[in-house]
Amino acid sequence: EIGSWESTAIIRRLAKMANRAFVLEPPLGLDGKLKTARKGIGRFTITVKGKAAHAGLDPTKGINAIVELSHQVQQLYAMNDMEKGITVNVGTIEGGISPNMVAPMSKAVVDVRVLEVEDGHYITQKIKGLKPQHKDVEITVEGGIGRPPMERTERNQKLWKIAQMEGRQLGLDLEQATAGGGSDANTTSQYTATLDGLGTPGDGAHALHEFIFKNKLIERTALLTLLLITEPLNASHEP
Repeated sequence: EIGSWESTAIIRRLAKMANRAFVLEPPLGLDGKLKTARKGIGRFTITVKGKAAHAGLDPTKGINAIVELSHQVQQLYAMNDMEKGITVNVGTIEGGISPNMVAPMSKAVVDVRVLEVEDGHYITQKIKGLKPQHKDVEITVEGGIGRPPMERTERNQKLWKIAQMEGRQLGLDLEQATAGGGSDANTTSQYTATLDGLGTPGDGAHALHEFIFKNKLIERTALLTLLLITEPLNASHEP
């Protein structure tokens, strides 16, 4: 289920009851790094309302919503902070009615990724606080952070260390990594110790050449089995 729109409430309820959560998303990279952190994901729709006018006869009587939106796009891109892992991407833009009309409406859809919950609150406030350059323009912002980030918390790191230890028993030198995309681990990690990327290594996610290494199936199944039968060390509901 893309986006887990129907299942998130159920996953959230079960995560509150569980002492740990294992997510079988694919690991990161060909060497199969386990995912101990994931970026949170937000989606915002920014609508600009200007004023229509004939582009040839009365252009000064109009307010071009596309021009106004172009200013807002620059403000949005200024919010990017690669060092903190904050990305703000204007993915789609639409607007106007015809070439001979001053555009009365325009709209942009924005993708936001953050590594920390606090950064999600910060960016949300910044985007919802956008101000128009033209005094007679109306800007509406809808949306928010839909998936909170899976942070590298103490309880998640305890679970990772257990996996690392069990991996050594299987001859696996496991590594951890941060993923830019989201999964159900973003939800479960808000309530219980979570480890993601426990699927089988491969490459080409969502592409025509997508594949897994069949010879890795047994070792990854063994790793999951050991994790399921190992005492969780009370890692789940600690802060």
